[in-house]
Amino acid sequence: MAFRWRVHGDGKSPAPGEVVQPDERLSWPRTAGLGAQHVVAMFGATFVFPLVMGLDPNLAVMMSGVATILFLLIVQGKVPSYLGTSASFVGGVFAIRAGVDSAQTDAWVTGAILIAGAVLALAGLAIHFLGVQVIHRVFPPVVTGAVVMLIGFGLAFVVADTYWPQDHWIALITMAFVFVVMVASKGFMGRIAILLGLVFGFALSWVLDLFGQITSVLPGANLRDAAGRACGPEGPYCVATAFPHDRVDFSAVGQADWFGWPSMHAPDFKLSAILLVLPAVIALIAENTGHVKAVGEMTRTDLDPMIGRSIFADGIGTMATSSVGGSPTTTYAENIGVMAATRVYSTAPYYVAALIAVLFGLCPKFGALVAATPGGVLGGVTVILYGMIGLLGAKIWVENRVDFTDPVNMVPIGAGIILAIGPVVHPITDDFSIEGIALGTIVALAGYHLLRAIATRTGAPPVPAGESGAEQGTSAS
Repeated sequence: MAFRWRVHGDGKSPAPGEVVQPDERLSWPRTAGLGAQHVVAMFGATFVFPLVMGLDPNLAVMMSGVATILFLLIVQGKVPSYLGTSASFVGGVFAIRAGVDSAQTDAWVTGAILIAGAVLALAGLAIHFLGVQVIHRVFPPVVTGAVVMLIGFGLAFVVADTYWPQDHWIALITMAFVFVVMVASKGFMGRIAILLGLVFGFALSWVLDLFGQITSVLPGANLRDAAGRACGPEGPYCVATAFPHDRVDFSAVGQADWFGWPSMHAPDFKLSAILLVLPAVIALIAENTGHVKAVGEMTRTDLDPMIGRSIFADGIGTMATSSVGGSPTTTYAENIGVMAATRVYSTAPYYVAALIAVLFGLCPKFGALVAATPGGVLGGVTVILYGMIGLLGAKIWVENRVDFTDPVNMVPIGAGIILAIGPVVHPITDDFSIEGIALGTIVALAGYHLLRAIATRTGAPPVPAGESGAEQGTSAS
C-alpha cells in the first residue's frame, strides 16, 4: 500500500461529505500542489526550532523529508503525517549548551537527541505489543499535561534572555502581526501565520537597516572588556555588551553555494546531556498519540492499533536525523490543519512534500538565508510558539477533567512546573546537575506516582483518572 493509491472519484476534489482516505489520491498535479501546501505548513516551525537550538536549519529541513518517508513506510501508509522539527527538545538543548564552550557541544546535543529517539522507538514497540493502555498507567493525563506545559513555559527564559533583547520593537511588532493573521485569517493563511510572521519580521528588519543600525546584545558575538575591546575566550572580565550592528546580515548568503550537501557531524554521547533531553520523550508520546487519534476521527477510521507503530516510526525518524547532526522530529499539527481544510488525507502528498524538503536542504544558499533570521524576529515568533505549547498541557487537563483539588495531582505537578520555569538547577556532583525541564519532569512524574501509591496504601480516595491518555489530541511541534 505504501506506493499504491486509488484515484478518488474524478481525481479533482472529494465529493461533498466525503474525504480522500490515506490509500487514495487525487490527480498527480493536484497531489503535487497539496504536497507544496504541506511544505509551507510545516516550514516555519521546522527551521525555527533548529535555529534556536543552534543546529543547522538546512540539514533539519532536508532530514525532515527523509524522516517523513521513513515514517510513512513504517506505518504502512495508514497514518498521513509530516515529521517536522520537535520543539520539545529546545529547553534541554539550551541546558546542554549553557556555560559550555566546547567543540563537542553540537555532538553532545545530537547524541542526546539520538538516545531520546531510541527510547521513543522502544516505547513505541512496548505500546504496540503490550497495548495502548500502558500509556495510561505510566503517563496519566495529569502527568502528560504537566510535561507538555513545563516544556512550553520552561522556555520563557529563552525569549527573555536571548531573543527579545536583540530587538525588542521588532519582536513586539512581529508578535502582534502573527496575532492578527492567526485570528483575521480563518483559512490556510491563518494556519501558516508563523511562517508569514517570520517573512514579515525579516522584511521589516531589512527595511529598518536602511535607516540605521541597532545597538543591542548579540549572544556569543559581542564579548567585550570594560574598554569596549573584543576579547577572546580567556579575556578578563568579558561581558556581553550592546554594540551597533545590522539587524540582517546577508554576508553568509552571498558566500553560500546554490547546490551542495549541508554540514553534517557524528553524534557523541554524554550522560548529563542525555538526561536533560529525555523528558521530551513523554511529550512526543502524547503528540503522536494525539495525531493518530485526530486523523482517525477525521477519516472515521479506527487507527488505535497504529499508535505504537507511529511512536516507533517517530523514534526511528529522530534517530536517523540526529545520526548526521540533524534535529529531533515529531508529527505536525500544522499539517493536520491542511488535511482538515482540504479533506484530503492521502499519504501521496506527503511523499511529494518530503522530496521537496530534501531538495531545499541541498541548497546551502537557502540555509544561509534562514540562518540570517534576526533575533528580534525569532523573539516575536517563539514567545507565541512556546506559550501555545504550554497551554496545550492545560488543554490535556481540561479535556480529561483532571481534579486539582486532590493534592496527589496538585502538589507534585505544581512543584514540577515551577522547577522548570525557574529554571532551577539541582547539583548532583561537582560536574553534573539536573535542571529546568528535566528536573521538573522527574519531580512531576516520580512525585505523582509516589503520592498516588501512598494515597492508595492509606486508603485515601482514588485519584480521578479522567479519560485515557490515549485520547489526548495534542501537539507540541
